[in-house]
Amino acid sequence: MQGIGQLKIDPQTRIIAVKSFKAGEAVRLENSPEPFPKTTADVCMVKLVVGPGNPGPADAPSTSPGIGIEVWLPARAQWNHIIRAYGSGGWAGGYYADATRIGQNGGGNPLFLGAVQKGYAVSGSDHGHGGTVSGRNASFAMNPDGSINTVLWRDFAERSLLEQALKTKAVVKAYYGQAQTKAYFDGFSTGGRQGYKLAQKYPEQYDGILAGAPAFNWTRFITAELYPQVVMQRDLGHTILNAKLHAASARALQSCGGAQASWGFLLDPLACAYNPARDAAALCRGERGEANVRGRSTEATCLGAKEAQALKKIWSGMTRGGNATTPQPNTSRSGTLASTQGQLWWGPTRGTDLTGLAGEQAPFPIASQMAALSLKNPGIAQKGMFKNATGNAEDGWKKLSYADLVQVYEKGLAMQAQYSDINTDSPDLSALRDRGAKVLSYHGLSDQLIMPQGSLNYFDRLVQKMGGVDKVQAFNRLFFIPGLGHSGSFNLTASVDLNGAVTPFAEAPLPQPSTGRDEMFNALRDWVEKGIAPERIELTAASGKLSLPICSHPKKPVLTTGAAPGVASSYICR
Repeated sequence: MQGIGQLKIDPQTRIIAVKSFKAGEAVRLENSPEPFPKTTADVCMVKLVVGPGNPGPADAPSTSPGIGIEVWLPARAQWNHIIRAYGSGGWAGGYYADATRIGQNGGGNPLFLGAVQKGYAVSGSDHGHGGTVSGRNASFAMNPDGSINTVLWRDFAERSLLEQALKTKAVVKAYYGQAQTKAYFDGFSTGGRQGYKLAQKYPEQYDGILAGAPAFNWTRFITAELYPQVVMQRDLGHTILNAKLHAASARALQSCGGAQASWGFLLDPLACAYNPARDAAALCRGERGEANVRGRSTEATCLGAKEAQALKKIWSGMTRGGNATTPQPNTSRSGTLASTQGQLWWGPTRGTDLTGLAGEQAPFPIASQMAALSLKNPGIAQKGMFKNATGNAEDGWKKLSYADLVQVYEKGLAMQAQYSDINTDSPDLSALRDRGAKVLSYHGLSDQLIMPQGSLNYFDRLVQKMGGVDKVQAFNRLFFIPGLGHSGSFNLTASVDLNGAVTPFAEAPLPQPSTGRDEMFNALRDWVEKGIAPERIELTAASGKLSLPICSHPKKPVLTTGAAPGVASSYICR
């Protein structure tokens, strides 16, 4: 650590804290909240702030000292000569610019500690604004006069990514006396979008990028996240009970899954077009004049005819007129919008937990906040989730019409310059390709917040721009993971039966970075360092009871005739 505190990187960068932790010691700073994790290896932490930030009133969310960054360093003898920089989630934020607390949650960061204890030099950032650990408040993005804060938008959308890369490398070189051999970026959700921003704009910074559930197409899909709530407000005047949503999802699994329904997820939910409005067993008695129907839902979980139609709209995705689209042959499996029917974005896949966007609770907070920013009206946002001198959040989203939501969508596209190109949707990765860097992307097919069709759409656009599938797969590969939800864990829809009752479920085979298996990142390293392009990655449930392969898109796992469906070796990628 000697000399790190006096390290001069550039005039805009200040080192605000340097702290070492010995193996077995609690990882904490002066104001860190309990519990304090213990490190199993010697670690040095360096905290930096990169200006100029955004000066302003002391109590204004738009005031920022700059970009907060933490770099975590294993002991010299334990360093594997590799940088693993992490992205953030939601709106980012945290305590990275606070010298008395540790970045992500104020206490120790288990993700960072786990990686640094494996020998990686690790970094993370608040991406330009701090003071919150929720990651769900966009108040920083609006100036006190109600205008868009383009300074912090730029820091959040792109500049912080470059600064994190440069400062991490500078600290690493100063501490170890040599540069890294390889540098990787690892991000999920907002972090996945950050990975693609790096690939598009700063391709020279990393040798490999792991982008999970990437939140590119930002204003498009986030506007569509609000669509389920608008459907229910406009068509029903109320939300659909969570028990009904769970039961409807269970019926979709039963309808499309066959024997897989017992797993609680579908291998290919994009091919499922279950329509509850045409399922008499899903409807309440009297809605279509039927007598008792075998397997009918209970009164607590049955759907009214209007509720069933609303669910069809939600699954169909956002449209200009608030209508339900009818997928054309193969359209549901592709990244092509049904534009002739006014479709603007996709909805959740069948079987996915609908309570994330359509539940009894208020909308997903980022969705109403993004609408507030695009309409420049803080009152649109969910109450308690937006603060500004011109006004605060007042649940104005409840009054949005279908036409209003289309206006939010179009304004989001028109305001990309003010939002510093937050959509991160350029399909030109030629600079990254020419440098020889690699991108490994993955997306859960049960993602309840970011529709996986957006990743499919981006891959299709890459293929069109970059010369075909084979040429794209030379540097960018995409894997879809059945059963994976947005939290990085199993999609909980599977834990309910047709009556909406919570029951035990079989665990899905998911990536397990926390257990040390780290399948996706290790596949990326093998590709970058050994030239082994990932074709097939086998994932096993933590219980060991179920294993499945995931295949490099556009290939899919196909069960061989007569084989056991719950064993990875029973599948071929085709």
